[in-house]
Amino acid sequence: MAETQQGPRARYREQTRAEIKEVALRQLADGGMAALALTRIAKEMGLSGPALYRYFASRDDLLSALIRDAYDDAATAIGAAAATAEDRAPRERLRVLAGAYRGWAITQPHRYLLIQGSPVPGYVAPADTLERARAVLGPFLPVFAGGSPGAGVASVVDRMAAWLEADAGVGAWVAGYAPDTAGDPGTSAAALAGALLAWAQLHGAVGLEVAGQFAGMGHDGQTLLAAQTGMLADAFGLE
Repeated sequence: MAETQQGPRARYREQTRAEIKEVALRQLADGGMAALALTRIAKEMGLSGPALYRYFASRDDLLSALIRDAYDDAATAIGAAAATAEDRAPRERLRVLAGAYRGWAITQPHRYLLIQGSPVPGYVAPADTLERARAVLGPFLPVFAGGSPGAGVASVVDRMAAWLEADAGVGAWVAGYAPDTAGDPGTSAAALAGALLAWAQLHGAVGLEVAGQFAGMGHDGQTLLAAQTGMLADAFGLE
């Protein structure tokens, strides 16, 4: 009986938390991080301040929930793209994944900026966001696992090899997404170097586009991203 009585309360709690997050996302979309305020959320929902704190202990608690959701949603989008392209050549798979990353970001820029924009002063993200971030990047690992890194990226590959040697958790992450790299330090380092360089390229191009920095420059983000991923594919000898 106790479980039956708890069920509706638990569902109501989750529904209310979801509604709070929806209102918070609207605030972010309308005015950025500066617009996010628990008092405004409470007022819009017809709740008292103390009542809202029963669902989120603080602004940072709410912010952490929004960040987790954003990473999970981005990972779902990238994972879905990876599934559609798994039988294609590595160069084409890279193009598809990059396009999915950009597509997710430009359709909901406020969520992209939440996880990839300027850090919030005083806010410390919870440890579990690292795994969520790795889930976004993970599908890029097998794309580069079969590549042949050129001299231009050799220093990055070497650095990644040192990281893999120092941190077993990183190796487990790489092997989880690119099983063929297990037990092969060279291939693992190449996969990791490619994925991290892809992230840097994506964040640079997409971040500028989302922030509106391409206005008046005579080109679009898709064209720039295609050129960047093409050069990255060349650097790793992707077919």
